[in-house]
Parts: sequence; C-alpha cells; structure tokens
Amino acid sequence: MIEFHDVNKTFAGQPAVSNLNLTFAEGAFSVLIGTSGSGKSTTLKMINRLVEHDSGLIRFAGEEIRSLPVLELRRRMGYAIQSIGLFPHWTVARNIATVPQLQKWSRQKINDRVDELMALLGLEPVLRERYPHQLSGGQQQRVGVARALAANPEVLLMDEPFGALDPVTRGALQLEMTRIHRMLGRTIILVTHDIDEALRLADHLVLMDHGEVVQQGTPLTLLTQPANAFVREFFGRSELGVRLLSLRTVGESMREEIAPSDATPLRDVMSLRDALSAFVTCRCEALPVINAHNQPCGTLYFRDLLHTETAHDVAP
Repeated sequence: MIEFHDVNKTFAGQPAVSNLNLTFAEGAFSVLIGTSGSGKSTTLKMINRLVEHDSGLIRFAGEEIRSLPVLELRRRMGYAIQSIGLFPHWTVARNIATVPQLQKWSRQKINDRVDELMALLGLEPVLRERYPHQLSGGQQQRVGVARALAANPEVLLMDEPFGALDPVTRGALQLEMTRIHRMLGRTIILVTHDIDEALRLADHLVLMDHGEVVQQGTPLTLLTQPANAFVREFFGRSELGVRLLSLRTVGESMREEIAPSDATPLRDVMSLRDALSAFVTCRCEALPVINAHNQPCGTLYFRDLLHTETAHDVAP
C-alpha cells in the first residue's frame, strides 16, 4: 500500500530521516514507535505530504505521491491527531461530515454515513447535534476518528491519537480501534511513544531511532528476537514477561469449561496482562470468562498464564 525507497528529510541541516526504506502492507495495522526525535512523526506526515521529503521515492497504491494532486492524496487518507482539531462551532454531525461535504456527497448519503460511524464508534445518537465543548475527551477523540473515516479512506494515519486521554478512556479506545480494524480491514499507520499501546495494537511494529529503522516485524518478534541491545533495552528486559502477556487474549488461553464462580468475570477480548491484574486483585486461582454478549464462555486459570509463551525462545 505504501512504500518508502531511500527517503531523506532534513530540518535546518539536521537529518530527520535517512535513507529510509519501509513498506506498509495493505490491510495491516502498523505502528511506528521510537525515542523522541526518532523520525516517526516525520515519516507519517511525509505519507500525506504534510511534510515534503527531500529525496527518495514514496509510493501510495503504486503511484508516486508527488504525481498526485495533494488534495486528492489527502482525501484518500484519513488523518487523526492527538489534539483532534474539531471545529468548535460545528456540531458533531457536521464535524464528521467535513470531507464528504467537500466531496459533494448528497445530504442523505452524508446523514447515513454520520449515523453509521457514530454507531461504529459507540457515540450515542443524542450527541449528534452537540458541540465539541459539550463532549468528554474520549467522545471528542471518537468524533475525530469518525471524521477521519468518513469518506472511506484507503489509509488511516494516526499521530499520537490517544496521548492526552486518561488510562481508562485510552484503553477503551485502543480496543475500539482493534475492533474497527478487524471489521473494516483498513490500512492503519499509527505513531505512538507508548510501548504498551504499540504492543496492544500493532500487527506490524516499526522501531525507529535517529531517523532509521532499527527493527520491524510482529510485536512478538521484536520482544523475543531483538536485533541488538538497543531493541532489548527499549522494550525493557526486566518487563519482557509481562509484555509478552499483552500479546495474547483471555479467549486464546481460557479453558472451555464453565465453572461456577462469584468473581467478576473477564472478557474474552482482554489481554492476559489485564487478566493478571485481575488475578492479583481477587487473589484467586480461576476466573470466569464472558463473551461480547455477556454470556459465559470459559474459565481462565492463573497457572495457565505461566505457560503462555514458554514455547517461544526468548533472546538473552
């Protein structure tokens, strides 16, 4: 879907990215992570030409991005950022409809799309005519994502979209993005500085440092087969076990037996890392599991967490 070939960018004589070669596959959820100043946000912004690259080649769906009119390019890509950037004097519905209105969709088609996206993002219909200042931070961010998806973009670009949110809201939106990605199959490229967020969301993880790609692959590959000492230290050698738990869900590790229990159930989509916290809180050996319909579907045993990733060789 997107290819970088020997791409370079400098600011005031200082290199932001150097000889960058990178491919983002169609339909993948790719996450760029790295230290401050590693070039991850610059890389993202070069895709939709918010930042112009100095040299090299960037292709989008097989076409060199500079061969496309910049407005056409951007309308094929949704863009969501941390500050959201909602228009304060426009309603939720009008904010979501920004790009479809520019593309002169019919009023009925726009209304149907707004309703569809509000349902998809868990926004109650009553919020349709409210203004951004009347929404919570999480609701504002959901509207920002809905606006980015409104015109059915081929790619969704996200730059620290959840960075300003509290941990509970942030976790809920991360789960929402995972669900949306599975439903829509869009190519998503997200920038974050949060390691746990990157591990939770990515199926393609790119670690950058000093404007170069240090290592890329699945989160499990980067955790268990680090390319060098920088990768090992970045992800935290001492936290490796806990971070491995974040890569698997309760549903993947539970037993299908349903045992009676008065304990608060786990959801099958939760990570085993979140399940570990629940076990520590309740001090029990087993917890019931429920599915999306709140129906019992299995039991997770604490001892099974200890064997989750033992089949993988972890690099020293």
